[in-house]
Amino acid sequence: MARPKICRRISLNPAVTVFKPRAIPASELEIVTLEMDELEAVKLADLNGLYHENAAERMHISRTTFGRVLEKAHNKIADALIHGKALVFNTKPDEK
Repeated sequence: MARPKICRRISLNPAVTVFKPRAIPASELEIVTLEMDELEAVKLADLNGLYHENAAERMHISRTTFGRVLEKAHNKIADALIHGKALVFNTKPDEK
């Protein structure tokens, strides 16, 4: 049985929650869902340029967990960009 997910500090509330390729109806696209902790990790590491250790401290998680969350986010973003899928931010984690 997996361990319960530790509460993570998320400091952003995105104004936009969906990105999709232009000129393709959303109903025709596959969806890739990016969890809020994954989006926060991308923001801290890639946008803010923080080292993994500092970013992990801000999210109240271990550095290794931060690395896994960031890697998962990067894979999802690459999948959406390369394969022309819609990228949706899950702003309500309890609803999947």
